[in-house]
Amino acid sequence: MKKGDRQLLVVGDRVLIRLEDGEERSTVGLYLPATAVDNQAVQGGVIVATGPGHALPNVEEHFDEPWKISGSKETRYVPMQARVGDYALFFRKASVEITFENERYLVVPQAAILTLARD
Repeated sequence: MKKGDRQLLVVGDRVLIRLEDGEERSTVGLYLPATAVDNQAVQGGVIVATGPGHALPNVEEHFDEPWKISGSKETRYVPMQARVGDYALFFRKASVEITFENERYLVVPQAAILTLARD
């Protein structure tokens, strides 16, 4: 995500979410139970950036010589299910709040996301 001259890169299997105030009904029409809203166990927001996913080891070239490591292959990743623009419901406790260019965001691991709503 780029703002001004600075760029924020999300790493691994994490997503960057723009905060949505805890309400009983989310902006995409999902109803959150009162217990989830009251104790902030579940929160929702729009995904604004995603990481590349989990890196996959390159095991094919190490079958005969496991000690040999070559950097010739490009890194492959397990693709992310979450996409930019998706609305995500996630476990609040798993997130980390950050401020970037005077805006608040949450960094959330993909494993903490409960549902995604996509247009």
